[in-house]
Amino acid sequence: MIVALIAACEIGFWVLLAAGLACRYPLRMPRTGLVLLLCEPLLEVVLLVATALDLKNGAEPNWTHGLAALYIGYTVGHGHRTVKWLDGHAAHRLGGAPRPPGPPRYGMARARHETRVWLGTLTAAVVATVLLQLAIQYVGDASRVSSLEDWRFTAWRVAGIHGLVALAYWIWPKRAPAGARGAGAAGRERASR
Repeated sequence: MIVALIAACEIGFWVLLAAGLACRYPLRMPRTGLVLLLCEPLLEVVLLVATALDLKNGAEPNWTHGLAALYIGYTVGHGHRTVKWLDGHAAHRLGGAPRPPGPPRYGMARARHETRVWLGTLTAAVVATVLLQLAIQYVGDASRVSSLEDWRFTAWRVAGIHGLVALAYWIWPKRAPAGARGAGAAGRERASR
């Protein structure tokens, strides 16, 4: 049941997102679009309540409950950034807004960007850990919660690997190709004339 609910929440996320963006731009109903976009966190609340009820009704804690916690954590950590990114692209393609700037590609600006993205993953790991710890305490039987404890390790392993990737951008910042640096300087020189 929980896996089906996670799939339904994921599908619901994209349906609400598409409907919200369609209302905001092609249909020119920005308030309705905003309301639809603000309904997305309700999906995570539904998933959280359903998971808690499943455990309360005596379900054996298993990988589905852990996956639900990670899904909710990911949505909290990265959902806003994802919606903002898609909204910017929808405004450009459907609403005539200028193209949104992409992330920095080189140097310390790229390292700072990667660190901000990693902070979303860190937030996801913290939220998932809190939810898993609450589930472990709720079940109250150490012999039945090993799968939930494994998911805590998974959350922090993902955050650690992502942290190492972000750190690599600080240690070995990506440099712009020689042609790109020259083209950028030439473009700035032409613009100043």
